[in-house]
Amino acid sequence: MNHKSNEIPHMFFGDQQSFENWLENNHDTSLRIRLQIAKKNSGVVSVSYDEALESALCYGWVDSQKEKFDDKMWVQRFGPRGAKSIWSKINKEKAELLIKNGRMKPSGFKVIEAAKQNGLWDKAYESQSNASMPEDFAIELERNVKEKAFYDKLDRQNKYAILFRIHNVKKQETRAKRIQQFVLMLEKGEKIYP
Repeated sequence: MNHKSNEIPHMFFGDQQSFENWLENNHDTSLRIRLQIAKKNSGVVSVSYDEALESALCYGWVDSQKEKFDDKMWVQRFGPRGAKSIWSKINKEKAELLIKNGRMKPSGFKVIEAAKQNGLWDKAYESQSNASMPEDFAIELERNVKEKAFYDKLDRQNKYAILFRIHNVKKQETRAKRIQQFVLMLEKGEKIYP
């Protein structure tokens, strides 16, 4: 595959084993793919999202954007995990289970070891459904009634976007600045997503 190409190929696999076979041969040469996944009740049989994610993690790959495709399929982007790629707790738990079950491949171990070395393994973030407000942000909102009221009216996507951005700051002084930026944004009645 041409590494200079900006075009992301669409791929279809009828089952998990077919996708794993492709990953075995291409995980270290392909930049990314758009994996076509059959919608439920479409009458089309394909690798499922959960199966694809398991296989991807085994080879050091990760999922990214989900896209519409047609009335029978949707597309999930997959590609090699970057050196500074942050881990979700969900994917970290899946990877640990894959290791326990003897399914993790050397390329998967390599990205896990890199994440442990650079601290991103231990900084895994919560999913949107499990995310909670950090204490320092909660204290700041309690001091700012107007801003808290606006935050409370935000939809889940916007609340999570703020919490995610606070969680992923490395330095404490940067975190304090980031919290102040969000308080100011809330004071102005602004949000991350329209």
